Amino acid sequence: QVQLVESGGGLVQPGGSLRLSCAASGIIFSIEAMGWYRQAPGKQRELVAGITSGGSTNYADSVKGRFTISRDNARNAVYLQMNSLKPEDTAVYYCNADLHRLGAFAQENHWGQGTQVTVSS
Repeated sequence: QVQLVESGGGLVQPGGSLRLSCAASGIIFSIEAMGWYRQAPGKQRELVAGITSGGSTNYADSVKGRFTISRDNARNAVYLQMNSLKPEDTAVYYCNADLHRLGAFAQENHWGQGTQVTVSS
């Protein structure tokens, strides 16, 4: 059983910072792409940032220059440093990973349970 567990969400004032963490657990052979998505009330889930196993990154236009995604392959972890937060960043943030379990042929896609980020004064 593979699990992705997020942490680090919370309430922050506009202009503030938060760092989200996500760790994958289970019998994992390899993790390819990892990413962060978010879903605000009444809106579709959207990609915030992604990172490959080699470290290549991509970002939504709305967060470029403010958010930074990174990963620790030894810990099967991915992070999202969020700076200069705005009220429109308020959403549930989800971790996502494409991975192979040990002994499994097919690549699998897994989601975390989500962590709430609220930006408000």
